Amino acid sequence: MEAATQDPTTEAEPTRQAAPPPRVRDRYRDEIAPALLEKFGYSTPMEVPRLQKITLNMGISESKGSAALDAAGDQLALIAGQRPSVRRARKSIASFKIREGMPVGVAVTLRKARMWEFFDRLTSIATPRIRDFRGFNPRSFDGRGNYSVGIREQIIFPEIDYDSIDEVRGLDVTITTSAATDEEAFELLLALGMPYSQDGRPGAVDTEAEAEEERRRSEARERAEAEAAALEQLKDENPEAYAKRVKADEGDAEGDEPEGEATDEGSQDASGSADSDSETEGQD
Repeated sequence: MEAATQDPTTEAEPTRQAAPPPRVRDRYRDEIAPALLEKFGYSTPMEVPRLQKITLNMGISESKGSAALDAAGDQLALIAGQRPSVRRARKSIASFKIREGMPVGVAVTLRKARMWEFFDRLTSIATPRIRDFRGFNPRSFDGRGNYSVGIREQIIFPEIDYDSIDEVRGLDVTITTSAATDEEAFELLLALGMPYSQDGRPGAVDTEAEAEEERRRSEARERAEAEAAALEQLKDENPEAYAKRVKADEGDAEGDEPEGEATDEGSQDASGSADSDSETEGQD
């Protein structure tokens, strides 16, 4: 049997190298999930909150034409690594000059590996490029464990070439988690590297609000004490005025009782005279 020979003229097909797993997902499985399981005391690892999807939305104006729609779609595709879909108006709104079916923006939903990779790029590369950045607002949770943040400029992502864009556009990022409460979702995103500001964190004690409430209570207490002290001072300066008024009120109350009795007696006399008149007429 002859050995198989390979034609030297044919080139070997290049082998595709598998993409490395997202590092944020590995860190979540190895470090973050066990820490959340211990902190919140879940009975099973399946209860630990996790990321489900990330939705990117970029709105456009119809007055700018289809060119703006295409440009927004291309830019969002570069940012997300996935081709977005065109979102159209569900109903007509005359005040906004929107008709049903009119394109109003582009959106894309990321899941699994692309979701983790985008989250890593958002927190480690894009966010530090925001001008005068002081942390994301921790109050932007919806009460069900989902977080939304608005980005004013798409040029914070390194995939966008500043010289090739037609205008600066903003986009909305919505992170959907499996957490049941905002506090659990906040702890998850904070552990994943989401930079939040210190004020207004879910589950944290708002010291400024408590100090303001205590100040209001103390002012109301001092005002009530001042009014009571002023009243006592007036009583000490002119005790006869308050004493005479009390006596006069008591006298009026006592004087009302005889009038009531006289009225009752008068009514009885009137009823008695009416009975006697009726008896006299019956005798006649």
